[in-house]
Amino acid sequence: MLFFVTAVAAFSFGFFLLQYPLRAFEFQRRFYVLINWRIEPISFSKEIRNTKVMGGALMAFVIGCVVYVCLLYTSPSPRDRT
Repeated sequence: MLFFVTAVAAFSFGFFLLQYPLRAFEFQRRFYVLINWRIEPISFSKEIRNTKVMGGALMAFVIGCVVYVCLLYTSPSPRDRT
């Protein structure tokens, strides 16, 4: 059950990154200000594109993990074959 809760949280985060890359970038910038790091992207358009790609990749990874776990859970074990 914990796996699926984590998967839903990760999928939601990936969806947020994909749909709202500017908000994600602003959140990251504010966090870096708190810890005294300076962030200056070389190309803002590339930064937004990379944030969207990261969100999509995270969503694809989560879907792949859920499918894999579901297949492992539903496949018969060698002990069941008689």
